[in-house]
Amino acid sequence: EDELLMMLPQPVLGLLLLFPITDKYEEYAKELTAKRGDAPISKKVFYMKQTISNACGTVALLHTVCNNTDSIQLQDGALKEFIESSASKTPEEIAETLENSESICNSHDDAAREGQTSAPAREDSVDYHFVAFVRVEDELYELDGRKDGPIPMGKTAPDTFMKDAAKACQEYMRRDPDNIHFTVLALTAKML
Repeated sequence: EDELLMMLPQPVLGLLLLFPITDKYEEYAKELTAKRGDAPISKKVFYMKQTISNACGTVALLHTVCNNTDSIQLQDGALKEFIESSASKTPEEIAETLENSESICNSHDDAAREGQTSAPAREDSVDYHFVAFVRVEDELYELDGRKDGPIPMGKTAPDTFMKDAAKACQEYMRRDPDNIHFTVLALTAKML
């Protein structure tokens, strides 16, 4: 609902959707991939494959942060080095860089253990998945490291991004209306 969305600190830079992996999702994923077709993808979109099991939350967060470095000032460290080293790599090469980044993998593992529930082991099968929604060059993209590439979702603007991304999240929920296991996280930034 619009009034609830307006309660989020502005600007919203990205939304992360956690959802159950069901047969209905698998059908929708095929539709999204077909929708992508030969649609042009901005060269400015940061996209990487997910090759590490149970790291979809980390990959979705990386997709969100890496596509908003114009709004997020990163300090020197592993994340900034990862982003800079990924500039001319393919999505598969970026995934390999992540796999080989001991500091980011350790940070991922540490964050996973901090929660109130026990984190699954990397080799465990899980029934939930994260995707990211970001705005690049006034296009809304869904970024899912399990898919072949970015999915363009239509035009958006800074002042409509949150609503447009929320509608994309609602489409997941609409396809599985009896399921209540959806969570949306917003990455926001305070303009200085």
